[in-house]
Amino acid sequence: MMTTTERALSKVPEVTLIFWIIKVAATTLGETAGDAVSMSMNLGYLVGTGIFAVIFLAAVIAQIKARDFHPLLYWTTIIATTTVGTTLADFADRSLGIGYAGGSTLLFALLMASLVLWYRTLGSVAVEAISSPQAEMFYWITIMFSQTLGTALGDWTAGTAGLGYSGGALVFSVLLGMVAAAYFWTQISRTALFWAAFILTRPLGAVVGDLLDKPVASGGLALSRYSASAVLIAFVLSMILLFKQRPAQRVH
Repeated sequence: MMTTTERALSKVPEVTLIFWIIKVAATTLGETAGDAVSMSMNLGYLVGTGIFAVIFLAAVIAQIKARDFHPLLYWTTIIATTTVGTTLADFADRSLGIGYAGGSTLLFALLMASLVLWYRTLGSVAVEAISSPQAEMFYWITIMFSQTLGTALGDWTAGTAGLGYSGGALVFSVLLGMVAAAYFWTQISRTALFWAAFILTRPLGAVVGDLLDKPVASGGLALSRYSASAVLIAFVLSMILLFKQRPAQRVH
């Protein structure tokens, strides 16, 4: 019979290659879907943020109340964090006029503050140590900040830094490769490497999403945001259904 702690742990998936593939696809979907609502539907960043914030809160509440790990619910919550992150970052960067650099700096500070507060409160920020609703709350708040930071950082790299969407994708792919190399060939904290990879997958998804749906004149492929989002949804669903994900277990 499972204990309460085991139930809580079982709601977080084991970190495997499949986890990272779905994560990148989910963050790319967050960019295309967020832009579809705020731009293609002409609802604006503020309204788009409000819509996705409601979905995000509902998904997080359902995730925390769930007794077991449900892959579809977990990844729905991840997608909710990345869509609200997309519209929130765009609202801060563009509508509030603080720019990509300012938005990235502010969000990085909020992300670090979330991790520090989580660590000081519970003593660990490791995925395997998530064993209570309080830890889950910290987990999802931290993820939401990381997803929002990723959008701002991706836009800053592709736009202000002048690398373009393909250049930005290359930069973040190389950085993720460096994190993977550190995982296999160094003794750097696995928790630190997890969060580094988790943060970097978001700007990678952001620039790939923009590469897919931005105009050709801006360096994109000018694909429909709706069709790109539909394809990404189908891909994420197929990965969830085809590859069984196991819940993360505490390392003894």
